[in-house]
Amino acid sequence: MAGSSHGGHGHTPAAWTGSIIAFIGFCVAGAFMVMDNPLGFWAGMALTLAGGVVGGAMRLAGLGQKPQRAPQVASSES
Repeated sequence: MAGSSHGGHGHTPAAWTGSIIAFIGFCVAGAFMVMDNPLGFWAGMALTLAGGVVGGAMRLAGLGQKPQRAPQVASSES
């Protein structure tokens, strides 16, 4: 998209931490799925979900992207 500004989308400690934890959980789940170990697979899936929880908690703690206000559009009321 030419001309669009992403403003650092996703470049925050909360986003990086949540993504890394989720990626590790995905890898753990995949490895245990290949090894035919259901308990390890579900542990990896829990770790993947924990990545989202940790990222969300960090965002609420102020380590995420700051909310951006939408630009105001002039209205043409007569």
